[in-house]
Amino acid sequence: MEMVPNEENQFVPQEDVFRRCRQNMFDEIKRISQIQNAAEEPRVLCIIQDITSAKTINERLTLNLPASTSLSKLYDDVAHKARYVKDTFDLAWRNAPDMAPLDHSSEVTLSDSGFEPGGKKNFLQLTDKDGEQPQMASDESGTADSSGLDDSSQERFIGPLPRDSAAGSSGDYSSPSYSYSSILNKSETGYVGLVNQAMTCYLNSLLQTLFMTPEFRNALYNWEFEETEEDPVTSIPHQLQRLFVLLQTSKKRAIETTDVTRSFGWDSSEAWQQHDVQELCRVMFDALEQKWKQTEQADLINQLYQGKLKDYVRCLECGYESWRIDTYLDIPLVIRPFGASQAYGSVEEALQAFIQPETLDGPNQYFCERCKKKCDARKGLRFLHFPYLLTLQLKRFDFDYTTMHRIKLNDRMTFPEELDMSPFIDVEDESPQTESCTDSGAENEGSCHSDQMSNDFSTDDCVDEGICLDSTGSTERALKPKSLPIFELFSVMVHSGSAAGGHYYACIKSFSDGQWYSFNDQHVSKITQDDIRKTYGGSSGSRGYYSSAFASSTNAYMLIYRLKDPSRNAKYLAGEEFPEHIKSLVQKEKESEEQEKRQREIERNTCKIKLFCMHPVKMMMESKLEVHKDKTLQEATEMAYKMMELEGVASLDCCRLVKYDEFHEYLERSYEGEEDTPMGLLLGGVKSSYMFDLLLESRKPEQVFQPYKPGEVMVKVHVVDLKKETIASPISVRAYLNQTISEFKQLIAQATALSSESMRVVLERCYNDLRLLYVPSKTLKAEGFFRSNKVFVESSESADHQVAFTESLLWKLLDRHGNTIRLLVLLPEQSPGSLANRTLGQKVVGDSDVPVEGAKANGKSVEAILEESTEKLKNLSLQQQQASSTSDSQKSSDASDIEPIESPTREADSSLCVAADNRELENRIGATAGGSSGTSSDPENHFACEERSDSEVNNDRSTSSVDSDILSSSHSSDTLCNADSGPIQLANGLDSHSITSSRRSKAHEGKKETWDTAEEDSGTDSEYDDNGKSKAEAQYLYFKAEPCSQDDSSSNAQKCLIVHVDKRITLAAFKLNLEPYVGVTATQFKVFRVYANNQEFESVRLNETLSSFSDDNKITIRLGRALKKGEYRVKVYQLLVNEAEPCKFLVDTVFAKGMTVRQSKVELLPQMKEQCKLDLDIDSVRLRKKTWKNPGTVFLDYHVYEEDISISSNWEVFLEILNEPEKMKSMSQLAVLTRRWSPATMKLGPFQEVILESSSVEELKEKLSEISNIPLENLDFAKGRGTFPCDISVLEIHQDLDWNPKVLTLNVWPLYICDDGAVVFYRDSTEDPMDLSDEERSELMKKESSRLLKTGHRVSYSPRKEKALKIYLDGGPAKDPGQD
Repeated sequence: MEMVPNEENQFVPQEDVFRRCRQNMFDEIKRISQIQNAAEEPRVLCIIQDITSAKTINERLTLNLPASTSLSKLYDDVAHKARYVKDTFDLAWRNAPDMAPLDHSSEVTLSDSGFEPGGKKNFLQLTDKDGEQPQMASDESGTADSSGLDDSSQERFIGPLPRDSAAGSSGDYSSPSYSYSSILNKSETGYVGLVNQAMTCYLNSLLQTLFMTPEFRNALYNWEFEETEEDPVTSIPHQLQRLFVLLQTSKKRAIETTDVTRSFGWDSSEAWQQHDVQELCRVMFDALEQKWKQTEQADLINQLYQGKLKDYVRCLECGYESWRIDTYLDIPLVIRPFGASQAYGSVEEALQAFIQPETLDGPNQYFCERCKKKCDARKGLRFLHFPYLLTLQLKRFDFDYTTMHRIKLNDRMTFPEELDMSPFIDVEDESPQTESCTDSGAENEGSCHSDQMSNDFSTDDCVDEGICLDSTGSTERALKPKSLPIFELFSVMVHSGSAAGGHYYACIKSFSDGQWYSFNDQHVSKITQDDIRKTYGGSSGSRGYYSSAFASSTNAYMLIYRLKDPSRNAKYLAGEEFPEHIKSLVQKEKESEEQEKRQREIERNTCKIKLFCMHPVKMMMESKLEVHKDKTLQEATEMAYKMMELEGVASLDCCRLVKYDEFHEYLERSYEGEEDTPMGLLLGGVKSSYMFDLLLESRKPEQVFQPYKPGEVMVKVHVVDLKKETIASPISVRAYLNQTISEFKQLIAQATALSSESMRVVLERCYNDLRLLYVPSKTLKAEGFFRSNKVFVESSESADHQVAFTESLLWKLLDRHGNTIRLLVLLPEQSPGSLANRTLGQKVVGDSDVPVEGAKANGKSVEAILEESTEKLKNLSLQQQQASSTSDSQKSSDASDIEPIESPTREADSSLCVAADNRELENRIGATAGGSSGTSSDPENHFACEERSDSEVNNDRSTSSVDSDILSSSHSSDTLCNADSGPIQLANGLDSHSITSSRRSKAHEGKKETWDTAEEDSGTDSEYDDNGKSKAEAQYLYFKAEPCSQDDSSSNAQKCLIVHVDKRITLAAFKLNLEPYVGVTATQFKVFRVYANNQEFESVRLNETLSSFSDDNKITIRLGRALKKGEYRVKVYQLLVNEAEPCKFLVDTVFAKGMTVRQSKVELLPQMKEQCKLDLDIDSVRLRKKTWKNPGTVFLDYHVYEEDISISSNWEVFLEILNEPEKMKSMSQLAVLTRRWSPATMKLGPFQEVILESSSVEELKEKLSEISNIPLENLDFAKGRGTFPCDISVLEIHQDLDWNPKVLTLNVWPLYICDDGAVVFYRDSTEDPMDLSDEERSELMKKESSRLLKTGHRVSYSPRKEKALKIYLDGGPAKDPGQD
């Protein structure tokens, strides 16, 4: 036997080698097979967000696992990828964070746990377990760093949390010697964060600083709350005490501050207000002092934070010094002196500048009491006493008088960790100053009385500093330093952002271990001295004027130092050292937290799913089923049974819960044999919302529940009886998508007892989509079946089977069934004739109480209108070439009827066909064809004095047609002047000027004929097909009316009709069908649609269908003349160009197609005299186009509506009263409104109209020169911006407008003056602007702001109004006595 060496160079038989090779080959084949099988298995894409720390909040873990993976294996994979210890974290659904986490040890697969396979994203959250952060899995080096790198090799972030995880997001906060992974959890740092309510970061920073101040915290703990004396909700010290206890003892990552802000008297809106942290500090301290009166803590704020300084003036000739003593709580330090280009480099430098005296000389000399004359003097400040806790405010917010905006100074300013204040103490004054302070009477807390100090410090004892008090007081203490005043830095409050807003956080040193921490709202992390140095601001380079603009916006704003004095420096009270009342408070808060945790645990284990029930009495009911995940299906059914109030209606044994899809009305599956299965397992886990619902199904005792299997489709089967023309209620049948039509018919035959041989099955896939299923071998899936389906079946031996489906009686019956709606029509209360007589009038015209004239008028009106409508619609079909939409459902909407008043387009519809039940109406219309006109004067005069309905009156008020057009569907054509091309069709449907386009670009072209664009575009499809044949000949539109009485016990109950009508019928045809019931012709009554809030809006578009109506909609019929064909309702407004409100509503009137502008003025002026008391001459007024508030094209007297002027329903025009004869004579002229701007006086002149013969810029300048006497070479002009009157601030107009554009004509960019009504400003270029002082500019700014806000103009320079920071000691703001 041949021997060969193996891998260890040992000789083995060659046969063994071959055997091993063969085995390896088999193993490889098996492995490849497993891989292929795994590839074929559906996979689940899991995207996991780690929310356990600030670092990982923006990170995502992505896993693509087989659907058969168990939950336990999912935890293993996540732990491996996130490098966490497996059992130290939870996974929960992201869209339902309050649900229970996924089970760690469960072997349930992902597909059975609610995960969706097939590439769909399943979002999870990695959360803390039992309030503790996950433990990092130790690597080989023994470190717990998640990245496996040393701290020195990692970057970290300190400051405002990054918005994303992009590289470099740490910005200025990168540290080569500290790892971001050192953001530790609360158990390791020992500290708890504060939740940001919205914009309360400034509050959180101050509260954490006070909490980390041992002397303040201990004093607060020593104060005892007396519940009998005050409400705990409004007690500020008590709520602070509770908050501090929670910060010290809670196991939560962060706690809420809502109880504290509620004690301030704040509501939820205050959470959205940004405030200054220094201002909050002052206001809170004042509030605490007021609350602590008559207690041991009454003088606590002064003992800890109050210092003293001397404000002096010393005569340089005799040495006499006048002075007074002031107190302060913080020292404001200037970053950059006023007018200087360089900032101070350090706090010491700023402190030295703070006490640096200034010399009063020249006109500022000081009157010396000893010299009795004005002398040179030195004025300054000296520190007499420093507080135990020294607060320095770095004044980074300033005002730029060049831009008139608030700015933030980001210049670099260093501050030491230990600050020696001995160089700044006054060594000359060794004697106590108490007597001097008292005598001066000027001691005011926090008031330093220096030009260099903040204006926030008031010298008035009664100035309100944010506390709602009548007076304030201070306790005077004279303390002199006994040793060198060395202060230790322990808190840096940092601001990141600009003067307009930003974010606060605090860097605080713990006095327990000397470690620095970053308290950034709910995130607490360790930091180093390097991180503190990064808050100096600025950059390491130049300290020049512009250095601040390019510096980091994150820098220190407030510094708090503590005096280094071992005899006074306190330590934090430990738990065993707490006073008894604090111990009881700790126990109380602990119990409350435990109770909250238990409740949260219950919530996280509760399945919340939508529940439906087809109640035998109350029909479909809906509720929310909340059931614990461990409850069985049987227990959940009992709960649902009680919720749906089925006791006494059906027994519990006759009810079951099934999986249900409400959207498709689909029963997905039933749960046979799973009565003891827990709901959590049955529903695929605990969630607050599911992709499916539950239905509580009930049956009769003798019935048996049908099992619903997954994969089945539900079919609602309606049986059709052609003889009776009825459609039965649906029967539910379940089938499979792979079944053939032949098998499906057999299934239906079993359920309905019909013959499958002669059965016709029609599938309704969607509205008006009927499909005959005639191929026996096709599957349901191929025919378009889905989860829930609707079919109609008919099985008879009639000849209807031989007819084409779309021509068959079955199709007509189904088509009518799908399009018929039920309307409630309220008839006029005083209409001619009784309802009975009107009903009889359908059958015997001679027996009707309707006047003969009316009947004749009706007959002729119908025929005449049909003939006219036919002719015009044929012309329209040729002109517009199917310009209107082909979809009834898209063109007809609720909005189309919201149009309050609109002209009719066709007073009859050629598609009108009445049902067999109402054939007599056709005979009546035909029999009365020879009658008189329906527009005779008698009925018109009869209804002329009728009062208009409330809705009509309401809609006639000065509401712009633009508003109405926005509410309604697009119905009018619109053209816009273009410099290079002809009219442009607009998509918004707003009325435009065919005159403008004809005047500007088509002045010499032939006149283009248009007619009633509002009628064609607003309606449905053309009433004619491509051959000009009326669709009425082939279309069957159903109408059936029957009398009814409303459920009204009063004798004045309004008579009504129940109308079943095909919703594809037009409004014109609908009105014709209603004529016999109303008793007058269609032109003598109006149709109002009633909405849910009982508001009524007139429906006036006669060529629109009723497709926007639905079952049981209400319609009110009101008597009154409807607009004739070609008439339009018009709103007339007066144009007052030099008034504050240039648009004033006058009257409603009617213009007719073919009427000239002068004729309309003749009819309008008497109406103006009667209703508006305006007696005007016809030659002293003009009409012009109105678009919103903009005056547009001037209408000349010879213009004809619909020929020269496009007119539409609810049209609006301006009436302008002229002071001189009309100068506009031609369409080629251009009317421009001009206004002079005078920079020297900072005023705008009145509007003056200029008539131009061409679009030449040179002509415009010549006209302006004539009316202003400004030399042509000195004249500047600019086009106004925005809506008329193009208001602009006088502070902005000189720079903001585009003066003297370099163009030769007005109709090109950037002017685009193509139509009348454009606004042009002009000025004298040699006139210099008025030189304003700061006070004058500020006053003018206020006036302009007030003026422009009244006119609706947006003031660009107006800053956001800041809300004053107040803390209310009585629990809330005082209510305005005049307020309800």
